[in-house]
Amino acid sequence: MTNPTSTTTAPNSLAGCKEWTALVVLMLPLLLVSMDVSVLYFAIPQISADLAPTGTQQLWIFDIYAFVLAGLLMTMGSLGDRIGRRKLLLTGAVAFGAASVCAAYANSAEMLIAARAVLGIGGATLMPSTMALVRNMFRDAGQRAKAIGIWSGVMTGGIALGSVMSGILVEHFWWGSVFLVNLPAMVLLLILAPLLLPEFKDPDPGRFDLVSVPLSMAAVLPLVYGIKEIPSEGFAPPYVVSVAVGLVFSFLFVRRQRRAASPLISPALFRHRGFGPAVLLNLISAFAMLGSAYFTTQYLQAVLGKSALEAALWALLPSVLIGCAAPVATVLVQRGVRRSTVVAIGFVTSACGYGLLALTGTDSLWIVLAGAGVLACGAVIVGSQLTDLALGAAPAEKAGAASSLLETGQEFGGALGMAVLGSIGTAVYRHDLAGAPDEARETLGGALALAGRSPGRAGEALLAAAREAFTSGMHVAAFAGIGVLLIAALLAGRALRDAPAGAVG
Repeated sequence: MTNPTSTTTAPNSLAGCKEWTALVVLMLPLLLVSMDVSVLYFAIPQISADLAPTGTQQLWIFDIYAFVLAGLLMTMGSLGDRIGRRKLLLTGAVAFGAASVCAAYANSAEMLIAARAVLGIGGATLMPSTMALVRNMFRDAGQRAKAIGIWSGVMTGGIALGSVMSGILVEHFWWGSVFLVNLPAMVLLLILAPLLLPEFKDPDPGRFDLVSVPLSMAAVLPLVYGIKEIPSEGFAPPYVVSVAVGLVFSFLFVRRQRRAASPLISPALFRHRGFGPAVLLNLISAFAMLGSAYFTTQYLQAVLGKSALEAALWALLPSVLIGCAAPVATVLVQRGVRRSTVVAIGFVTSACGYGLLALTGTDSLWIVLAGAGVLACGAVIVGSQLTDLALGAAPAEKAGAASSLLETGQEFGGALGMAVLGSIGTAVYRHDLAGAPDEARETLGGALALAGRSPGRAGEALLAAAREAFTSGMHVAAFAGIGVLLIAALLAGRALRDAPAGAVG
C-alpha cells in the first residue's frame, strides 16, 4: 500500500498499469478545466436572452473564470504541496461540480458570474494538482516524458473541444447543459481517485505564508486584466493603471518570497538547473499560441464568413497534427537528441506556422488551418519538453509550486500574445482603413455591421477593404511572431544546453 505522504519512491522505478490507469483518471479534470475556457462561446446568445445581462456583466461571465484561475494558481499549487495533492484535487472536484450545478441553474447574471468565479477556484486546484501528481507517479524520466506529453495534448485539445461541445449542446439542449456536462466526469473522479491515485505532499513544508496569498492575487489579477483588455480597448488609462498596479504588487510579491521563512513560491526552485529558463520559454510559447488564436478565430468567422459553430468545427482539424507532436518530441529526446535541440525545433516549427499565416489572402481557409496546425504542433513540442524539464528539475515535494508557476506563466504569456500581436494587427488595420468611418476603423466586427447597413456597392467595397486590412494586420503580426519565436529558438539552444534530462528525485 502506498504511503500517503510518500516522496521517496526510487527515481528509476517504473510505473505500472495502476499508474497509467490513474493518468487516464487525471485527464478528466484537466480536460474539463481546459474546456471551460471556451465552453461559453455558443451559449452566450441564449444566456443573454434568458438572464438579460448588461454588457459589463456579459464580459465578466466570460472572463471571471480565467481571472480567478490565474490569480489562485500559485496559492493552490503551494497549498497542494502542504495538505496533499490528491486531497486538493478531490476538494477542487467537489467545488467544480457544485459550481457547475449552480451555473447551470443560475437565475440571474450575478449568480452566473459568482458560479463562474467558483469554477475558477476549482480549476485553480485541479490544474497544478494533476501536473504535480504526474510528476510524483512517473519517476522514471522516459515514462514521465510520455505522461507529460499526453497531459500537454489533452490541455491543448480541451480548449478547442470546449467551443465545439458548447455548440452541439446548445443546439439540442438549453444553455445550462454546457455546465452539467462536467458532473459525470467529476463524479467518476471522486470515485476512482481514492482507489488509483496515491497521496503526495511535502513532509516539511513550513508554515503557510498567508500574506503571500493576497499579494500573489494582487500581482496577477490586475496584470492579466489590463493585458487582456488592451488589444480590444487600446491603451486606455484604466488598463494602463491596472498593469502598473500589477507590476507594483509583483515586485512586492517577489520581495516577500525572498524574505519569508516559508514562502509560497520558494526562490530555491530557480536555483535548479533549467527550471527558470523552462518557465520563461514556456511563457514565450504561450505568447505565440494565443497570439495566433486572436487572428485565426476572427479570420474564420469575419473574413471567411463561417458561422461560429462552423469555425469551431474547422478549427478542430489541426488537432490531428497536434496529437502526434508530443510523442515525436519524446522519442527524439529518448533517442539521444538534446532537449535544447528539440525545444529549438519546436520554436522553429511554430515560426513556420506563422510563416503560413503570413501567406494568406482573404480566401485562404486551408492555408490558415495548416498554419494553425503547424504552429500548435510546435507549441505542444515546446510545452511538453519544458514541462518535463521544469518538473524534473524541481524537487518532488515542490512539484505543486513548480507546476503552478508554469501554468501562471502560460496565463501571462497568452495574455501578452493577444495584447502585443493583437495591438500590432489592430494598428495596421486602422492604418489601412484611414478614410473609413470610425465604426469601421474600430474593429472588423464594426466594419461588418456597417457594411451590412450600407446600400449596394458601398457596403461591398467597405467589406472587402475591411477584410483586406485585417488580413494585412495578421501578416505584420505574423512576422513579429516569427521574430519572437526565432529568438526563442536561439535562447533555448543556449539556455538549455546543459539542462538535465531526468528527475532529481
